[in-house]
Amino acid sequence: MAPNSRHHHIVTTTTYTLITLASTIIYMMAAATNGGKSMWQACLASAFRTALATTIVGSVTLLGPHSLKKLIELPSFSYVTVGIIILNDATFGDSLRGSWYALYATIQSMGPAMLSFWIIGPSRFTKETIAVAVALAAFVVALPGEITHFIAKRIALGQIVLLYVIAYINGARTQPLMHPLGVAASTALGVAACILALLFPSPRLACRQVKKNYKLLTQNTIKRVKLLMKAICEDDKASVFMSVSQANCFSTTKLLQIITHYQKGMRWERPQTKIFRSNCLYAVEKLKEVDITLRGMELALRSINSFPISMINEDMKHGLNSLMQQISLTIKETKHNLHGASLTVPEPSEKNITNFLHSLQTIPTTLQDLPFYFYLFCTKLLYMKSLAEPTPPSIQDQPTEKNGNPNLNSPEGNKENWANSFVTTLTSPKLMASYKCSLSLGLAVYLGLVYSKKDGFWAGLPVAVTYTSGREATFRVTNLKAQGTVLGTVYGVLISFVFERFLVLRFLSLFPWFLFTSFLQRSQMYGPAGGVSAAIGALLILGRENFGPPKEFAITRIVETFIGLSCSIFVDILFRPKRASTCAKVELSNSISTLVESIGSLSILHDSSKTKVEQNQKKLKGHVNKLKKFVVEAEAEPNFWFLPFHGACYNKLLESLSRLDDVLQLGSQALKFLQQEVQRCEACWKEHVNLIEGDIGHLKELICNSMKSFEEISKLKSLGFLEKELEKKKNTTSDVEVGKSTPKSSICMVSGLGEDGLEKTLGSYLQHSRNAVDHLYDDDDDVEDEKELKSQVVLSLSALGFCLSAIMKETMKIEEAIKELVQWENPSSVINLYEISCKLHSLHK
Repeated sequence: MAPNSRHHHIVTTTTYTLITLASTIIYMMAAATNGGKSMWQACLASAFRTALATTIVGSVTLLGPHSLKKLIELPSFSYVTVGIIILNDATFGDSLRGSWYALYATIQSMGPAMLSFWIIGPSRFTKETIAVAVALAAFVVALPGEITHFIAKRIALGQIVLLYVIAYINGARTQPLMHPLGVAASTALGVAACILALLFPSPRLACRQVKKNYKLLTQNTIKRVKLLMKAICEDDKASVFMSVSQANCFSTTKLLQIITHYQKGMRWERPQTKIFRSNCLYAVEKLKEVDITLRGMELALRSINSFPISMINEDMKHGLNSLMQQISLTIKETKHNLHGASLTVPEPSEKNITNFLHSLQTIPTTLQDLPFYFYLFCTKLLYMKSLAEPTPPSIQDQPTEKNGNPNLNSPEGNKENWANSFVTTLTSPKLMASYKCSLSLGLAVYLGLVYSKKDGFWAGLPVAVTYTSGREATFRVTNLKAQGTVLGTVYGVLISFVFERFLVLRFLSLFPWFLFTSFLQRSQMYGPAGGVSAAIGALLILGRENFGPPKEFAITRIVETFIGLSCSIFVDILFRPKRASTCAKVELSNSISTLVESIGSLSILHDSSKTKVEQNQKKLKGHVNKLKKFVVEAEAEPNFWFLPFHGACYNKLLESLSRLDDVLQLGSQALKFLQQEVQRCEACWKEHVNLIEGDIGHLKELICNSMKSFEEISKLKSLGFLEKELEKKKNTTSDVEVGKSTPKSSICMVSGLGEDGLEKTLGSYLQHSRNAVDHLYDDDDDVEDEKELKSQVVLSLSALGFCLSAIMKETMKIEEAIKELVQWENPSSVINLYEISCKLHSLHK
């Protein structure tokens, strides 16, 4: 070896070592920071792991033995593999999972490719045959749907692009065995670099991250408990709102998402984490239930009109403080139960800790007192939830599929079912996703090769490694990917120009870029799509050598990336003409429909409806989450020639639907106790429960009729369309009254009641509840158990009354939002929801 060359290798190796050492020091300093994990600490840790992984890849591909460098013929894909696996706060468990997915992807892509090389021969490939081969292979990879993880699919699709396109580029020089082995070796190097980077200098374990974030979760929950339980004793409303605002600063939503993210990697780390994982899942579920109860307490505080509350005396203040301390201790000690240890906190008798609630022996006479009773109901429920052990969902709770079809017995029915089944299969979401992936990748490869045969695979590679089977904000994500690619590429070109002769300094400049892209990934402006694209864009220029002038490569890659992303957009529009705003509109009607079912299933008499209520609540939560996703996507998509999306109105609807979901869950807890109490003494309750059930039924009918009207109106395309349909019906029927009138009894709106009507309707429920409590439970009875039972009945009936009141108020808010939305869609019309509902009723009758 020449002296200059030997000196260059020594300097390079020394510099790589210094890079790793410096990164390790920075990481250890960040890890030693006291308190929560700050943004800087998270970004430094991510940048360190990424820099270490790319250093390993760079050391092997640039400084390794010639035989190894010859085998790893595609170091660019090694970097891409690192980007797929490690550039998203990955843990050691995630790297092990990624290695398994990479092995699965390699087997899935290599077999068909090697077979086609031997049968057809690389010298016979053309641009057309390569595009078709890539499309067919991509269809097979994408076909399993959600069964195969997206990481496995992205690696497999990237390998497919490189296998076929490079075989076409090299032609007869392609070796049917060594070329696939080179792609597999490049993938293996990236995987190994990820594993080593997450293992040294100290393992980044998923279970450790879960424990750390669970500790933060319990701390935030305890702070919220203390703030919300102290707020009830404040002397003025301003102090109460200040406490509520402070409690909102300790939101647990983000921490729950982080824990859910890290739980996926826990099962890959150690066999003994199985017990820890199950205990952690149960503990997290418990804190989710606690969080819902805290939101109920917050709702009650916001609903109380004046402070201080006259019913709060010194005994109640002392009882609330003792209850707060006990709940805080119980929640604090749950983190010690993650490994199966028993709680060490002393568990006083429920009767002793909640004795102060026994003074509540009468149902409130006015609606203004209901929020306070609901607050006390939530505090007792919070205490019970903090002590309860969550149980995994039973098989009986899961929906079962019905087998068989009565029409299969007849030949006509059999043919019809086969035809319907065939059409349904062809248009199923799984196949549609496979069609999109296949066509977009094949088209990108073909157009990329038309533009540049030598660099044609750069058009297909961005499409392959960013594959997703679900919906996404196509234009926004594509824009972020393009911007990230340009940012990274331009940075790489500038650094290559400044340090043209110093490979080590070029590589050293990647660390600050990784730190910068870590911030980009966590920002709303770029997100994960833009941040990862920016990191890979710079890495592919600064982490390689002998790929030509950086400027030419940068221009070529930007153009090829633009071709690939344009193909992806074109195919996405071709297969999914439905805009996100349209999906949000449909999902809004589905959410309201499910809400009607949830409200309609509320009953004191029917304990058998418990499972139905829980299923409806899960359905409602699912629809609300989907609606939230579509709203975010619709706000990001361009309007073009369409009506702008009214995001503010949809966010109001989301807020009301989310609040109704919480209220229904808490109301079902009150119903659960009341159902048990009615069953315990059915004969005693018979007369009273029928009256109470009648009041609840009247309120449910009123609310559900309003919601059904909102559902129909939300489906309406436009008022002009409604008038045309009414005109058509007039012309085809002899009913001259179509669209003119509808019996008032069949159409009702909650807003038509007003405040007086609302108070009167709920007043009947309160009066019947008061009569039942006074008749069934003796005030002179000094038995503590009887007083406790009576107070629990009072709290449950009062809480149910507050829930019904809250549902009616949220229904009015939904009505206002629907009216605003219809006005937005029909700006030249005067909107009257009652008239529109009557017309829709006339049209459908």
